Amino acid sequence: MAAIHDLLAQVQDHALRERIEKEIEKLSKTKKFGLVFEEHMPECTPLYDVPVKKGGTVAKKEKSINAVYEISAIEGNVATCVNVVTKTIEKIATSELVSVAQFGEPIYPYLKPIDSICNAPDSDLWHTLIEADNYHALQLLEYLYTGKVDCIYIDPPYNTGAKDWKYNNDYVDATDAYRHSKWLSFMEKRLGLAKKLLNPQNSALIVTIDEKEYLHLGCLLEQMFPEARIQMISSVINPAGAGKGNKLFARTDEYIFMVQIGESVVSPESREVENVPVIWDTLRRSSLANARGRHGKGACGPNQFYPIYVENSSGRIKKIGDPIAEDVDRMTVPQEPGCTAVFPVRPDGTEINWGVSAEKAKEILAGGYLRAGKYTPNAPQQYVISYVTGGNIRDIENGVAIIAGYNEDGSVNAYYPKGRDKMPTTNWNRQTHDAQRYGTNIVTPIIGGRFNYPKSLYAVKDCLNFFVAEKKNALIIDFFAGSGTTMHAVNLLNAEDGGRRRCICVTNNEVSEAESKKLVQEGHKPGDEAWLELGIARYVTWPRIVCSIQGVDITGRPLQGNYYGSELPMSAGFSANVSFLKLGFLDKIEVALGKQLTELIPVLWLKAGAYGRCPNFNDENSKMLVVPENKMAILLNEKYYSLFAEEVDKHPEIGTIYFVTDSDPGYREMISRYSDKQTYQLYKDYLDNFRINIGR
Repeated sequence: MAAIHDLLAQVQDHALRERIEKEIEKLSKTKKFGLVFEEHMPECTPLYDVPVKKGGTVAKKEKSINAVYEISAIEGNVATCVNVVTKTIEKIATSELVSVAQFGEPIYPYLKPIDSICNAPDSDLWHTLIEADNYHALQLLEYLYTGKVDCIYIDPPYNTGAKDWKYNNDYVDATDAYRHSKWLSFMEKRLGLAKKLLNPQNSALIVTIDEKEYLHLGCLLEQMFPEARIQMISSVINPAGAGKGNKLFARTDEYIFMVQIGESVVSPESREVENVPVIWDTLRRSSLANARGRHGKGACGPNQFYPIYVENSSGRIKKIGDPIAEDVDRMTVPQEPGCTAVFPVRPDGTEINWGVSAEKAKEILAGGYLRAGKYTPNAPQQYVISYVTGGNIRDIENGVAIIAGYNEDGSVNAYYPKGRDKMPTTNWNRQTHDAQRYGTNIVTPIIGGRFNYPKSLYAVKDCLNFFVAEKKNALIIDFFAGSGTTMHAVNLLNAEDGGRRRCICVTNNEVSEAESKKLVQEGHKPGDEAWLELGIARYVTWPRIVCSIQGVDITGRPLQGNYYGSELPMSAGFSANVSFLKLGFLDKIEVALGKQLTELIPVLWLKAGAYGRCPNFNDENSKMLVVPENKMAILLNEKYYSLFAEEVDKHPEIGTIYFVTDSDPGYREMISRYSDKQTYQLYKDYLDNFRINIGR
């Protein structure tokens, strides 16, 4: 339906358009249930750096990107354009046109180096910032890292209705009747590719959202990740509350969906309190499901109802009795002289089971992990019986918890010197997640007021840490990079624990609506240098990344203060390296002929693991490229295979090899000696992958 409306907007006959719209309105009144949304027309992306040429697909720079034309001829600076929908012909100046890529078309992407920062010359770990529409970037990343990504963190547009995002190069506002379905269609395409990137054995997807779309997003995630475990966190990001002037509740929180795939687990967190006593739990079960004689799901076994004999004079447990059958009256069991036989009985007289078997109770009693507590005469259960649970016992025996001594009854007195780890809850009200204090107040001193509403650095760091704390070499991707908080958080994590986690951030280079209007008034058009300079990738994301690594603001002054909870000064920066690349598109024919290897080098470098600085290459006549510092090699001319093999053998650290050959048998023969390495056939592997993109 939405696609029909998009097409109707291009119908020139006003009366006909109105009649069709009335008929569509009748159809739209049919009720639908569940997560139902419109499949919109394929999204289009303007390609300002792709030349306008005959046979190309274009749009007018200052008009809807959906009004697509094909160029049938170019004479001088004027193109003859055929509207792909109406088939009308227009003569348009080439300076007024921009090449476009429609989603679902085969693409042949490359990465153009824009800039880099090397603040760790002795490290071969390099992060990446990619300037691109994230859908096309995800298609490229699928070629590079299918099933290899450990964690994806994204903060997509919240679709507030305040023109906070674009669909097909047009801002979507609150008056758009298809606002929600456009957002869902937009997200479904990207999440579909993201799922292919995630390691199916063990990985996590983290998505933040607010109340405008959380219901729709939750249903979409359930639909797209049926095999995953999905939880939603409520996180306070604005303790003071927002929206108080609208006669509504002041909103303080947002939501975070945690999608755990395969064997992914949440890492526990420390209580951050010293000398925490080991907790003693009540041995008697509490639920009626564990009542004596129950046999349903979750019920205890028949050997968990037995007497515990407590010495009356000392209150010390003297003996564990044998289990008694369900049909035996507990009052008939043998008595122990000077002792009270204690059974698990609720105050109302209901007989329950103990939490462990009689044999286990004897074992933990011998270790000092079972004791009698409060005495209540005439109660059905006269003594409270407590024990140390299995996890705490293991901590004591492994030295995580320390035994300070033993009590008079022989029970242990133990404590955690650094507190005990605990599982995080689904409700976060943490000081460090305040987006104003730890988002805006961190970003603004670095790049000034260039970006509104950045995420708290520590909120993102905590989210990542729950899934990559034990993955010191994790690959982390954020394809809605915004101001670059995710890469900042990854660098902080690595600095704290010596990790080598690698981060790839993707963001477009859009300007804000206000900046767009100002640029147009000044006579600039999208794609102009002035326009590019104010785009988010170059004006916000990259400056923040560079400055946070160097420990300075955009004027070169040292940053003030330490990172929260550590002695690491912000002015110290990070030992990190980042390459800034821009996604572009190649001519398929020239790629097939091997004429654009220079442009493909950054792609091949990323596919090989992005080790070391991205190599420079501008000699298309070379026989080979062997770069051990990048752990990769390329054979450009198979005639020199023997010489190439000799060079590769000198460097066992090389793990990825590319062979430029049109011969499948020749390729198979050449790779036969490299079973321990990743090998690829160029340019067949590259072209075949992106030909598959048709119909996505």
